[in-house]
Amino acid sequence: MQGAIVIFRLPPKTKQSVANVFCQRFYGQDASSHGGKYRYHRRGILDDIPYRKLIRGVILIEPRDLDTVLTFLDRYDAEVYVRSIRLAAEDLQIIGLSQ
Repeated sequence: MQGAIVIFRLPPKTKQSVANVFCQRFYGQDASSHGGKYRYHRRGILDDIPYRKLIRGVILIEPRDLDTVLTFLDRYDAEVYVRSIRLAAEDLQIIGLSQ
């Protein structure tokens, strides 16, 4: 099955606070409140998209989700490279496209 590899990074000298907000909104974040008594998950855009994170700044997704991801990355002026690839069986299983 065809997939897309998205390689990205934020611009050099991006403030750490901006990078933190980016990660929270992109990947989501597990958080707690009241001294750790309550745990919850802040949703990110990848919570609704099947993906596989290979290393920092490299994800595999389905081509149909490419526009959503690229639109988000564009808001942060990220440097982005995209290529069409053939997904391996292991990738398909992790993304949830194969049993």
